[in-house]
Amino acid sequence: MSDVPPLNCDLTVPFVIDLDGTLVPTDTLHEAMFLLLKRDWSRAWLVPLWILQGRAVVKEKLGALITDRDVANFPVNADLLQFAEREARRGRKIVLATAADRSLAEKVAQRFPFISNVVASDGQTNLRGRAKADVLSKIYPEGFVYAGDSYRDVEVWRRSAGAIFAGGSERLFERVKEATHLFASFPPPSLRLNGLRRALRLHQWAKNALIFVPLALGQISDPVAWTKAIEGFLAFSLVASATYLLNDLWDLHEDRQHWSKKKRPLASGEMKLSLSIALMLIFGAAGFFLAFVAGSGCLALLGCYAILTVAYSLALKRQPVIDVFVLAALFTLRLAAGLVIAQAVLSTWLLVFSMFFFLSLSFGKRQTEIVRMVTYGKDSTPGRGYRAMDAPFVLASGVATMMATVLIMVIYLIEDAFPKGLYKHPYFLWWFPAVIFLWMARFWLLCHRGDLHDDPVAFALRDRVSLFYAVTMCLALAAAIA
Repeated sequence: MSDVPPLNCDLTVPFVIDLDGTLVPTDTLHEAMFLLLKRDWSRAWLVPLWILQGRAVVKEKLGALITDRDVANFPVNADLLQFAEREARRGRKIVLATAADRSLAEKVAQRFPFISNVVASDGQTNLRGRAKADVLSKIYPEGFVYAGDSYRDVEVWRRSAGAIFAGGSERLFERVKEATHLFASFPPPSLRLNGLRRALRLHQWAKNALIFVPLALGQISDPVAWTKAIEGFLAFSLVASATYLLNDLWDLHEDRQHWSKKKRPLASGEMKLSLSIALMLIFGAAGFFLAFVAGSGCLALLGCYAILTVAYSLALKRQPVIDVFVLAALFTLRLAAGLVIAQAVLSTWLLVFSMFFFLSLSFGKRQTEIVRMVTYGKDSTPGRGYRAMDAPFVLASGVATMMATVLIMVIYLIEDAFPKGLYKHPYFLWWFPAVIFLWMARFWLLCHRGDLHDDPVAFALRDRVSLFYAVTMCLALAAAIA
C-alpha cells in the first residue's frame, strides 16, 4: 500500500467508500440473515413479509440485529483502510456510502472515526446502483472519488471524478477504467486452493479412515467390500465438509473474537458467504448420493451422523461434557458404518474402545482450548461452555478415559480377537495396547504443557512420532493377519 500515491485531485473532492465487499470483504445482509436465524429464529417467518415491502425494509429490519460488537469484529480490506486513513489525515473528507441500512452504517462509522459522513439506505430507499449515483451526485455536485467492488457500482463510477477499485474481477476492472479515471486498486483477499482446503477441512477427512478398520476383521481381500468402503469414506467426508461449512457460518461472529479461528476463510472474509452455502449444498447432496450407492445401512448411519453433527454445531457444543461425548459418538458412528459396509463381525468391545479413545482425544481438544484461553487472559471462549477454572477437571477426565481406553483394548484382544480366530498370529496385536498407551500419554503430556495444536487429528498427521507409531501398528496388524 505504501507504493500507492495519494489521490491526485483537489482535497475538497470527497472520497466515498462502499461498505459490502469494499471496506469489509463480506455481505452484511447475508450475515444479518444468519444472525436472525441464530439469535431470534422465531421471527424468521417475517422475512417473506419484509421482502414484499421491498429490499430497503428487509435491510432495515435485519440490519438492526448486527450489534456494535459484531461490527467491531468485521474483517476489513486492510490496504483500502490504510489508504482512506491517509487521505483523511491529508484533510480529505471520507464518506461511507452503502446500500446497507443507516443503522448499520452508523455503527461502522463509529468504528472508523475518519469517516465524516454516512449515506445509506433508510427503510424506504434502497441505495445501490443508479439510486446511489443520483444521491451522491446531488450531495457532491463538484465531484467525488468512489471506491466500490461490483457491477452495480459502474453507474456510480460513471458519474464520479475517479475510481478506487476493490473488486476481484478482471472484466469489471476493465469496465471501471472505461467509465472513469482509475486512481488505484485494492483487491480483497482471494480464496486460493489452500483457503478452500481449510474451509472444507480436508485434513479432517482422515477421521473417516475409521470406515476401513473393519475390513481387517475378515474382508481385507474382498474388492467389493473395498469399493463399498471407499464409497462410504467419500460419503462421510463430503457430508463432513458440508457440516464444517455450516458450523463456520453459524459461528461466524464468535470465530471473529477467537485468537485463532478468526483466521478461518469465512471469518476472515477470504471466502464469500454465498460460496460457502453453495458448496455446503453441493457437498451434502453428493455425500448422501454416494451413501445411497454404498447401501441402505451406510445411508442410515450417515443420516444419523449428519443430524448429530448439525445438532452439535447449533447447540450441543456449548454444553460442557455433552460436547465431548457427542464428538466421541460421531467417531464411533464412522466405525459402525465401516462394520455395516464390510459386513464384518460386530464387536461390542471395539465400539466401546472407539468411544473411550475419542472421548479422551475430545477432552484433550478442550484442554488445549482452555490452556490457550488462560494464555490469552480470558476466562471463557465465545460459543463454548468451558471456563478457565475447568482445566483440572478436563485434564483428569481425559487421562482417566485414556487409561480406560488401554484397558478396553486389552479386553477386546482377550475376549474377541484371540478366541474368534480372526487372525492367524494374534499375539502380534499385543503391540496395540502398548502403542496406544505410549501415544496417548505423550498426547496428554504435550496437551498439559500447552504445546499441542488445537486439533488432535492435525497433530497426529504432522507429528513424526505419531506417524512412526501408526506405521508400527500397521506392520503389527499385517503380521497378525499373514
